[in-house]
Amino acid sequence: MNLIIGSHVSYKNSTQLLGSVEQAISYNSNAFMFYTGAPQNTNRSSIDDNLTSEAYKLMRENNINLENVIVHAPYIVNLANTSNFDFSVSFLIEEVKRCHKLGVKYLVLHPGSAVNSPKKEAINLIAKGLNLILNNNYDVTILLETMAGKGREVGSSFEELRDIISLVKNKDKIGVCLDTCHLNDAGYSIEKIDDILNEFDEMIGIDKIKCVHVNDSKNDLGSHKDRHENIGFGTIGFSNLLRVIYHQKLEKVPKILETPYVTKDDNSKERLYPPYKHEIEMIRNKEFNEKLISNIRESN
Repeated sequence: MNLIIGSHVSYKNSTQLLGSVEQAISYNSNAFMFYTGAPQNTNRSSIDDNLTSEAYKLMRENNINLENVIVHAPYIVNLANTSNFDFSVSFLIEEVKRCHKLGVKYLVLHPGSAVNSPKKEAINLIAKGLNLILNNNYDVTILLETMAGKGREVGSSFEELRDIISLVKNKDKIGVCLDTCHLNDAGYSIEKIDDILNEFDEMIGIDKIKCVHVNDSKNDLGSHKDRHENIGFGTIGFSNLLRVIYHQKLEKVPKILETPYVTKDDNSKERLYPPYKHEIEMIRNKEFNEKLISNIRESN
């Protein structure tokens, strides 16, 4: 099986896509995901075509296919909120253009959180926004992420995702990003990944899965909390995550780690060291390293 795996990487104004590629390579990745600016705001700088061209060259030299590069929309965007709906739509129209300019095909989006409205109305509003955003000639697909169901989040069930997708006119430009932590926290047991994928296939279609966020969870099944944990150190467990990562039905889908940075010590809350190179090595070896955290601390 040709494993397609990587992680979230940074995107800095000074180095842009080139810097993201360099970071991905340092983790021994052949896929990666990034925000085109800070995830907490919608400030975006113009794209430097020269840096993009250099990034492409480096990707070719290191066998990273542009099809396996993902952009994530910022958290502040909420298509389910009537008060900033127009702003969210306008921003995402521009973000799709940025993806197109960078040559990136997939844009992951949190569907939204219902604000002072029933879920059904929120679903209709999200679909309305998507139809406005996807009314273009760009080869960019928006991937709705499966959510944990925290607060008034939409998209914590396959039914809700199905209902949104059913209202989207251009279905060739809409897909889904599975998140293992979110699925667990929403009540889908990763231990039963075959059942999960069969249910998804019947309800939405397995071909709509274009990305998988691989995260362990700090929370119990169905907790609706959304707190990621390092691979093998949470309630999902290493063997269950491996079954997702190496599942035949997901073979051609990029797997992206969004696990927490490692802290200086157990008493610290300051996350300092990226775990991705070590976690990817562990995944490739298919052998859990219970000393992963301590090894990362020692190496830094």
